[in-house]
Amino acid sequence: MPRRPRLPALADENAAAGGVGTLDRALSILDAFSALRPTPTLADLAAHTRIAKSTVLRMLASLQHAGLVLRLADGRYAVGAAVERLQRVRAGSVPTDALVLPVLRELATLTGESASYYVRQGGQRLCQFRVDSPRPVRDHLQVGDLLPLDRGAGGRVLCAYAGAQGEVFDTIRRDGVAVLAGDRDPEIAGIAAPVFDASGALAGALTLSMPAQRLQAAHAGPVKAAAQRLTRLLGG
Repeated sequence: MPRRPRLPALADENAAAGGVGTLDRALSILDAFSALRPTPTLADLAAHTRIAKSTVLRMLASLQHAGLVLRLADGRYAVGAAVERLQRVRAGSVPTDALVLPVLRELATLTGESASYYVRQGGQRLCQFRVDSPRPVRDHLQVGDLLPLDRGAGGRVLCAYAGAQGEVFDTIRRDGVAVLAGDRDPEIAGIAAPVFDASGALAGALTLSMPAQRLQAAHAGPVKAAAQRLTRLLGG
C-alpha cells in the first residue's frame, strides 16, 4: 500500500523571506509550548511542527544548549530560563504603546473605523490607546476615558475572559469575538476581541467602534486577527 505523502513542515508554510529554513523549523518547536500545553512530549512537538521525531530531537539538543528549552525528568519538555530572561529584557526595552498603536492604526486604516485598546480598571474599563476613524461621523472617545465594564463590546470581552457567566459571555468565548450594536449607547456599535500577555492571562480588549448603522459583521475577522497579532507581540 503506497505511503501517504508527508505534509510540509509547519514552518515551511510561513517561512521568513530571506531567512534560513532550518532555523525556521527549529523555532517552530517553541510555538508548540502554550498555557494549555506547557510541557509537551517529543511526540507532541513532532506532531505540531510536522517534522520527524529524529530531526526534532536534534533540534531540541540545540535549543536546550541555548537554554531555550529544558528537558524534564519524565521526558517532557518545558520552556527554558533563557526565554524568561529575554522576556524581561524585552519588557524593559519596548514600551507598550510602540506595540499597540501600530496595530490600531493598521486596523483603523483597513476598516475606516475607530480602533481602541481597553484594560480593566476596577469596576470599569480604561481606554488606554486609541486611533480615531478618519470619517467625520464617529464615536467620540479619548485616551483616559472610563467606560462601563458591563456594557459595550470591549467591556463584554473583558468580563467574558475574566470568567463571567451567561449566554452572551459563553458566545464570546466560543467565537473569540464580540459583535454588538446599541449595547452601551443605542447609536454606537462595537466589535472586540481579547488580547493575552506572555503568561496567558487576559491583557486587554482590542475594539473597533462605529455608528450603529455602519456596523459590518465582516469586520469581526480583521478585529480577531489584529488581537491575535497584538497577543503575539506581547509574547502571548
